[in-house]
Amino acid sequence: MENNTVYHIPVLFNECLEGLNIKPDGIYVDVTFGGGGHSKAIFNALSNKGKLFVFDQDEAAEQNVWKAPNFQFISANFSYLKNHLKLYNISAIDGLIADLGVSSYQFDEPNRGFSIRENARLDMRMNQKAKLSAYDVVNHYEEEKLVSIFKHYGELSASRAMAATIVSKRAVNPILTTLELIEVLRRFAPKFKDHKFFAQVFQAIRIEVNQELEVLKSMLQQAADLLKPQGRLVVMSYHSLEDRLVKNFMKRGSFDGSIKKDFFGNLLKPLDEVTRHPIVPDDKEIERNSRSRSAKLRIASKI
Repeated sequence: MENNTVYHIPVLFNECLEGLNIKPDGIYVDVTFGGGGHSKAIFNALSNKGKLFVFDQDEAAEQNVWKAPNFQFISANFSYLKNHLKLYNISAIDGLIADLGVSSYQFDEPNRGFSIRENARLDMRMNQKAKLSAYDVVNHYEEEKLVSIFKHYGELSASRAMAATIVSKRAVNPILTTLELIEVLRRFAPKFKDHKFFAQVFQAIRIEVNQELEVLKSMLQQAADLLKPQGRLVVMSYHSLEDRLVKNFMKRGSFDGSIKKDFFGNLLKPLDEVTRHPIVPDDKEIERNSRSRSAKLRIASKI
């Protein structure tokens, strides 16, 4: 099996596999199947007794599946992790990997609306069957909700003025495409930093469309419940909002960084960090794949 590099170039490939500490007879889950790069390597490390379950809500990912008795593709959002595994009588697993964010394929498909470089209808749905799209967020959300999205998901300082401008512009004509949205907000883009600014704008809208942070929290909690003692959780994130949730959950067992202790003062949390600090790509990998620049890999083990 060859990695589908057209669909997605796996980031920190070897580090992810080492982090899983694969047992040949184990049960593993890849909740972000995509091009199948990580999954194929996991599958190749398994014996006939081992099992691999993969999740992806993007219909395009299904073109990368293969047939095997111990391989199962599940076309669903990973927030339904436990429910779907239960259908296959799986209540405990040896490892789970999540490569978060948008795949290279999704970015490079102009009609998906993820890229700031391509003109496309405002979409940004990872699940093409989902009702809410970027068009709905931009054209129908109330001004205060847009302020909150830009402030909390994009970490943008001009959130209120940006939201007011969008509401004013859409009252005349709907904002239909990615480039139309960019033009509406162009005056807020800092000189020489416009690329970063619009990337943050698109990130904020995309997170809202796909409810990415809530889905991530649900998945992390379910993964912790499913993992066997010493089972591994391997998560790669690409922006600070995701990484903060993963970091806090692995370190403290909470998403807000709060700590809970038992009567004896022992920290109450389901996981132990395998890596105290995130693993990041080296210069060679960044040169080979520029989209890996922001990646942070964290690994934890079930207590």
